Amino acid sequence: MTGLLIRGASVLGQSRDDIRVRDGRIVATGSLVAELDERVIDAEGLVALPGFVDLHTHLREPGGEASETVLTGTRAAAAGGFTAVFAMANTSPVADTAGVVEQVQQLGEQHGYATVRPIGAVTAGLAGERLSEIGAMARSRAAVRVFSDDGHCVHDALLMRRALEYVATFDGVIAQHAQEPRLTAGAQMNEGALSGELGLAGWPAVAEEAIIARDVLLAQHTGARLHVCHVSTAGSVEVIRWAKARGIAVTAEVTPHHLLLTEELARGYDAHFKVNPPLRRDEDARALREALADGTIDIVATDHAPHPAEAKECTWAEAAFGMVGLESALPVLQSTMIETGMLGFADIARVLSSAPAAIGRLEGYAAPVQEGVPANLVLVDPSARRTWSTDDLRGRSANTPYRGIELAGAIVATVHAGVPTVLDGVVRPAEEVATAASAAREAARG
Repeated sequence: MTGLLIRGASVLGQSRDDIRVRDGRIVATGSLVAELDERVIDAEGLVALPGFVDLHTHLREPGGEASETVLTGTRAAAAGGFTAVFAMANTSPVADTAGVVEQVQQLGEQHGYATVRPIGAVTAGLAGERLSEIGAMARSRAAVRVFSDDGHCVHDALLMRRALEYVATFDGVIAQHAQEPRLTAGAQMNEGALSGELGLAGWPAVAEEAIIARDVLLAQHTGARLHVCHVSTAGSVEVIRWAKARGIAVTAEVTPHHLLLTEELARGYDAHFKVNPPLRRDEDARALREALADGTIDIVATDHAPHPAEAKECTWAEAAFGMVGLESALPVLQSTMIETGMLGFADIARVLSSAPAAIGRLEGYAAPVQEGVPANLVLVDPSARRTWSTDDLRGRSANTPYRGIELAGAIVATVHAGVPTVLDGVVRPAEEVATAASAAREAARG
């Protein structure tokens, strides 16, 4: 089979079209007749969207292969409809040199499940003391454009200023993990009445908001691009809204879990709900949903953070921060934003595809589903509903917070660079995907 025909899909949940894929690109749309060498996907009742792009994924490799690898992480990405992921720098060794980011890039190229773009560390070793090899990573074969110390805040104002000035010279962006460390030492959950009741050290909202306020002013001063990771408070939303109203080059992301889940889930001391930044109040979650709907928050990013079972099945205080989120992103968004009427599927294409691609300067991923663009597609069944379990996961770790929660929507098929990686909800074997991807690259080269 050298061609693919997607028949009867509702593109962006609107017009009904057939989509023909050849040599990794969409070559025709409209009412089409199947050709002899084409594989046909019946997409009646399904919504066709551009492949999702995650600007915030922890793939763990190199060094953290017990939790995730590039192969298993991109397999989870494909299961969630993601055809490109940006891999965070907190690996071992840290992705703070050209050599390490090129290694991550190469690992991504070896597997066909998703495009992998490495994120470079802002500071050497994530230590917050001196800048990393930003220029070398930008000039490397990986051509890094996003830099982040995620998991650590660049808390030194002078260092943050220098980083912003540096990336401005090549249109890069600093993605800040906004957490004032002196206000969050030993913090375990959102600070408030509930943290006092549970006897857990509180994590004040101001620790996030103060860093964002400082950094948007630094971005204004330097003329650089700032991206705010995993916004979690209503106050942060107001700071970002203020900055955007003044034309400051700031973008922001929210995670699916901060849209849906709240601090009340900490009552059972189940560490699957322990995350950085912490789950906040119900009023914060409402403010985040409204900010995503009105465009104050630009994108949804998963902050997919896999951990082995022993890192979560322990006391809350000893447990690792983080949740897996690639496979569940679309179902959570459909449940929180689409079914409530706050967003439509065209908006989902923006917040999960074109906007993150634009922020990360990922070429070929910001285009709509139309003739001539790379064939990175996802087919969604909006009528599906199911109770989430670890059986829905395709990565190496199972630390999902959604077990037992009913979610709407399902990924039926994912097409990456013209190659189906998921069909009828089933992820294809790695060897089969890699072979198909290699054949597609050869065909594209002519």
